[in-house]
Amino acid sequence: MLRGEGVERLGDVAVLDLDRRSRTGIPEVVLAGPKHAGEVAEIAGALLERTGSACVSRMRARHRRAVEALAADRGARLLAYGRRSCRLLASGAADPPLQGLVGLLAAGTSDLEPLAEARMVCEAAGCATTTALDVGVAGLERLFAPLGAMLAAGADALVVAAGMDGALASVVAGLAGLPVIGLPVSTGYGAGGRGRAALLSMLQGCAPGLVVVNVDNGVGAGAAAALVARRRAGGPFIG
Repeated sequence: MLRGEGVERLGDVAVLDLDRRSRTGIPEVVLAGPKHAGEVAEIAGALLERTGSACVSRMRARHRRAVEALAADRGARLLAYGRRSCRLLASGAADPPLQGLVGLLAAGTSDLEPLAEARMVCEAAGCATTTALDVGVAGLERLFAPLGAMLAAGADALVVAAGMDGALASVVAGLAGLPVIGLPVSTGYGAGGRGRAALLSMLQGCAPGLVVVNVDNGVGAGAAAALVARRRAGGPFIG
């Protein structure tokens, strides 16, 4: 249902979408990267006060310091996801009830930050997660045990992050009878660097059930996986 309620202007800094989680199932995420540290802290603090939680992505060192200071000042719990993403939970606030399981796989250690961003969104949306790292196609034997464990645990959707050739996403989609969200990562270098080869490889993949988000879009990958997982687990699309 479309409605204009739950919108609140925060000075000249932002317009808060306070009902986003109840409307879509996915909470608002503060993109830190291009913002001043004070702006990030102000927006995150307002979300924390109004909704009991806040998600922040693409933090740099100055943003992280500001968010850590905010958490200490408010007595909030800070949950770190890699070095660049975090969630804040107000004192006494509980995580949403878990619905669905998302498996997250990273081809290499260099692909972890966008995958951590996806994990943050999944957990903020109320999905359990399980993660496997460094399971890329250069040593394909590393993939089978963790992927098998995810399937045995009843995973509802998978997110695959890869930044060189992006081949892991197609391989996983060809092995697992689940929706697979391909997350190309900008860690690749050379002629197809900055995620270009990974993106095109995933888009060109012939394995059915693979869909692809833009380069480094961990928030989008996590949101898509969470919505699918919640629905498959019997939960509603909206929170």
